[in-house]
Amino acid sequence: MAERYEKRGVSADKQEVHKAAARIGKGLYPGAFCRIYPDILGGDPDFVNASSADGCGTKSILAYLYWKETGDVSVWKGIAQDALVMNTDDLLCAGATGPFLFSSIINRNKNRIPGEVLAMLIEGAAEFCEAMLSHGTEIVYAGGETADLGDLVRTITVDAALSVRFPAKNVIDASRIKPGLAIVALASNGQTSYETAYNSGISSNGLTSARHDLLNHSYAARYPETVDPETDSSMVYSGPYHLTDPLPGTPLNIGQALLSPTRSFLPVLSRILNEFGPHIAGIINCTGGAQSKVLHFAREVKIVKDRLLPVPPLFQLIRETSGASWTEMFKVFNCGTRIEIYVPEQYVADIIAIAESMNIRARRCGFTEYARVSEVEIHHEGSLIHYHAHS
Repeated sequence: MAERYEKRGVSADKQEVHKAAARIGKGLYPGAFCRIYPDILGGDPDFVNASSADGCGTKSILAYLYWKETGDVSVWKGIAQDALVMNTDDLLCAGATGPFLFSSIINRNKNRIPGEVLAMLIEGAAEFCEAMLSHGTEIVYAGGETADLGDLVRTITVDAALSVRFPAKNVIDASRIKPGLAIVALASNGQTSYETAYNSGISSNGLTSARHDLLNHSYAARYPETVDPETDSSMVYSGPYHLTDPLPGTPLNIGQALLSPTRSFLPVLSRILNEFGPHIAGIINCTGGAQSKVLHFAREVKIVKDRLLPVPPLFQLIRETSGASWTEMFKVFNCGTRIEIYVPEQYVADIIAIAESMNIRARRCGFTEYARVSEVEIHHEGSLIHYHAHS
């Protein structure tokens, strides 16, 4: 899959991006999940500022396909949530629980994306903000930029930027992940008490591979605007399935599963941080890099994941269809475990109880021990999978 990912113009570890950004300062806490800076907004030494910018990636192409095939314009609401959650949950990992200031960035091809799609995106963002407010987190929608860039954009891109000011004492610095900690995993799939539908767990990572490995080549002919014309045709929509085919083991079809809105962990992590924040060494959002993501933060630590949550049906199908190894799968997809919380053993049971009270599956999935060079060791189906800090 790693090779296939590259051939489709995507990188799981983004080495070129990290190299290009090397000159940018890492902020007050280089080990934090987001860059954190002095309180330039308020000038209070007891507060810090943090920001994040991210988006739904190529998930917008899946929304485009599903909308064109079924006429269901409401799928675009989930895309707005994707762009928001990819930011809020990163900021959560740094210890920020809001209030957040949110701006959207939408670039579209006006010839293909009409106003009704924009209306759904704006409505979806507003509905998500309202839902989070009902759970105690304020996200202020400050508008943004919507540009018609038909010469640059083939369909549409949906991104967001969030800013937050919060007490410095609440910062979670993931460089504090040391030997002797337990790891609590929170599931990306299922249906939480605050979600309105079953979630496949896909998040907004690895969708280029998922889309092309699962979906039938007929989509390339019908919707050439969804494909980079420079991509090898053998890499384009090389799977056997159609969007409306059922996904076994779930109440969803394949299109709905691929479009499951990225689960927000705001309600559950806000409560966990409120009760156990000072004891948490690190929180990792297993997005880009997936189960190897922690290697960006931990130093001289071996992260042993010997009891990850079960792999949900969608990821099983992606693996079976693509022929990818589990080593590749766990680096591209969260595979059912998206949030990792690193804490002393005595807090594990209480954190699991909070998650389960919101119908989020959780378990102690591993532990940390000393290593000269940081690595992740995953136990899966009788095999050991290793990732090292330099890989």
